Amino acid sequence: MIVGTAGHIDHGKTSLVTALTGVAGDRLKEEKRRGITIDLGFAFLPLPDGSTLGFIDVPGHERFVHTMVAGASGIDIALLAVAADDGVMPQTREHLAILDLLQIGRGVIAITKADLATPERLSEVSAQIREATAGTVLDGGEILPVSSVSGQGVDRLRERLVAEAHALGERATEGRFRLAVDRSFTLAGIGVVVTGTVLSGVVRVRDQVLLSPSGLSARVRSLHAQNREVDAGRAGDRCALNLAGEGISKEAIHRGDMVIDPFLHAPTERIDARLRLLPGEPKPVAQWFPARLHHGAMEVGARVVLLDGEQLLPGHAADVQLVLDKPIAAASLDRFVLRDVSAQRTIGGGQFFDLRAPTRQRRTAAREAQRAALAISDPREAFAALLEAPPFAWDLAAFARDRALSASKRDEIADALSPILFHADEQSTAIGHSHWHSFVEGLVERLDAFHAANPDLQGMGREKLRVSLQPKLPPAAFALALQHADVTGRVVRDGAFVRLTSHSLHMSPEREALWQRVAPLLGGDVRFRPPRVRDVAGLLARPEQDVRQLMKFAARLGLVDEVAHDHFFLRPTMHDMVLIAADLAAHAADGSFTAAQFRDRIDSGRKVAIQILEFFDRQRVTLNRGTLRRVQLQYIDLYGPVP
Repeated sequence: MIVGTAGHIDHGKTSLVTALTGVAGDRLKEEKRRGITIDLGFAFLPLPDGSTLGFIDVPGHERFVHTMVAGASGIDIALLAVAADDGVMPQTREHLAILDLLQIGRGVIAITKADLATPERLSEVSAQIREATAGTVLDGGEILPVSSVSGQGVDRLRERLVAEAHALGERATEGRFRLAVDRSFTLAGIGVVVTGTVLSGVVRVRDQVLLSPSGLSARVRSLHAQNREVDAGRAGDRCALNLAGEGISKEAIHRGDMVIDPFLHAPTERIDARLRLLPGEPKPVAQWFPARLHHGAMEVGARVVLLDGEQLLPGHAADVQLVLDKPIAAASLDRFVLRDVSAQRTIGGGQFFDLRAPTRQRRTAAREAQRAALAISDPREAFAALLEAPPFAWDLAAFARDRALSASKRDEIADALSPILFHADEQSTAIGHSHWHSFVEGLVERLDAFHAANPDLQGMGREKLRVSLQPKLPPAAFALALQHADVTGRVVRDGAFVRLTSHSLHMSPEREALWQRVAPLLGGDVRFRPPRVRDVAGLLARPEQDVRQLMKFAARLGLVDEVAHDHFFLRPTMHDMVLIAADLAAHAADGSFTAAQFRDRIDSGRKVAIQILEFFDRQRVTLNRGTLRRVQLQYIDLYGPVP
């Protein structure tokens, strides 16, 4: 459990922490020389029950409010200090606003330097505090006069903080591990150490973790929680992790990074959120408003895109999209603070909803429904609402990742809602039963209409069919949907085509006889460089037009594919060439390969190799990036055997 101080500079926060714990929070020489807190300070108070209460002492100077936000993001209980001689001051109000924006719901208020004040002055300051905290998370909070010098009220304050900690209880640890890094340093004989507050989950010695957003992998060699060496750190603990791994160094880790469960690594730079503008702001926020975003210990430049109206008035809240200068590691429902670009004042804050916000169609009714669903705090209720929002098919695995949910919690959601699930490519695409039935009926109706309009075609292209249906499933999930028991009795997948079971094409006996002579000419040793139509016609002494018509009809049946004009390849050969491209990509460091590499593997000419790759580009099997190509694995079965 973590207590965090808040309050104006020189209002006795550090002295109060020292009086409560016996530990001086200031650790930097500059801090000791100047007598003010510049960076975060830490102290720990062992409790009789064996637990430990951690303290984060934050700076009160306006120049270091960004550091205060970093400390406040990980606390459970706020300790607001107001000096009896000064009363409520500017940073008192700003720190209070930050606590309110971060929704630090439990706290105690201490009137420090009480030994220097008369009873009348203490009453006056108490009235100021009541006025300042009205309507905030500390509204009605207990106010205790204390003195770090005489010890007045310190024991009572300590007892009150311990009672708050016991009332709050331990944080739930069922989520996946996340720690917000606020310090990184090296210790002789130990190595790289990072410190921060565990935001969720549990971390243990020897766990594999990731630094995000950098993506560096590390192993936890040892750890301290609440200033003691332990085997595990839990949500709410103040932890120091000794990390080891390739590329792990003090310079490679920065304040604001997250140490996370590897499953959670998915940095984002575009987030839909709810933003509340503080009432004291002099101007409304307009479109593309520049600001500094504070999340955890991270500070990053941001632009505010309003999703409703053209300005956000002071004291009001609205949905916005935050476009960041660089990616950050975050979780849905995390809270954030916005400060102005000059870092002179806090202007507002709120809560993240969607970490995968789109760049277009941000104001549609569909997006509004999606944001409303994602704003629901209960994960089961939120995902149930998502399944009723367009596009009515959602990735449960991505939802669980963005909320840092454990595998067991994800499975609980699946068991409770019982959606139709398709697991492919690390995705778990879920569809509610009513929308699934609509999808199946829409699939059959679309194919029926296609066959009526195109009776001489084998079927509809799989990708063309996929994008024409609602819900629009990802390619890999769509391929699995075609194999679902509700579909297989009515629909058949023929390679890259889909047709109704009632629809079929057959060769006439004459064409069948000719095909039996043509097919061997396209296979065997020449399968990667088959003869063109005119060459086949010459070899068989048949009219070129007869051979061309046969090949066109064979293409409708899915027996061949016309890669270039009059150049047909057998369907099994197409599958083999897709696998060759995938193998080239798999053995390349960056997953890319050249046309020359592909040409050499199929032992063909450059022109033919280019024609084949351009055909694959059109079918989305490959992506062309100048002289390099990448394979889209979700499409490599387009020319494979029918499952």
